[in-house]
Amino acid sequence: MVRSSAWNLGALLGLLLALPVWMSSTPPDLCKALNTVKSSLSLANRLRYMKQNFPINYTIRVHYEEVFKLKNISRLRRKVEGLVDGDLQETWLRVNLGVLKKIKVVLLPGKHPSSNYTSNLHKLFLNVEQIYPSRVSTEEDPPERIQRIWDVLASSTIKEKERATPKSLLDSCYQTMHCLFSDCFPRKEGEPDYCLRAHWRGEKRTKLQKA
Repeated sequence: MVRSSAWNLGALLGLLLALPVWMSSTPPDLCKALNTVKSSLSLANRLRYMKQNFPINYTIRVHYEEVFKLKNISRLRRKVEGLVDGDLQETWLRVNLGVLKKIKVVLLPGKHPSSNYTSNLHKLFLNVEQIYPSRVSTEEDPPERIQRIWDVLASSTIKEKERATPKSLLDSCYQTMHCLFSDCFPRKEGEPDYCLRAHWRGEKRTKLQKA
């Protein structure tokens, strides 16, 4: 009986270890890569390289799906059946790889003050992509709605046009990263909880505490 129980426990542990990483906590090497991205996406860098180095109100054309904000995460979680955090994490990665490519295109190669910063940030995202265990590698299909988003992101034709400032796109990247990979970024007292509905709606924290 003891031997049978031990075998069952071992089998259960084996099954847990065999689960895709995106169904469990974020692995340390991925958290390390994401924290490097976080450092590069500091507010000072976003202001300097994505706002101050561009003309006032400068915008670029992107897919509608590339304006990926906290409210989009909330909406998808409410409406998409069978959605797991890994689907949103991979969407975040694909969105921002596309955004960075578009920002790189509008820069003057090697001359624009933000060129090196954008290229280095893109390399950091490619490093995250190499580590991240995508749906493709697990041969599991995402929900239909998520697959449609991925198909649009992979298309070179922009059907539903949006115009957004480079800084606003990276602001959304920074915030959604903290929400989707929250176990990589332990929140200190007083820091915002980006996953809270009150945060992305622009409501004051005091209103949330009184609710």
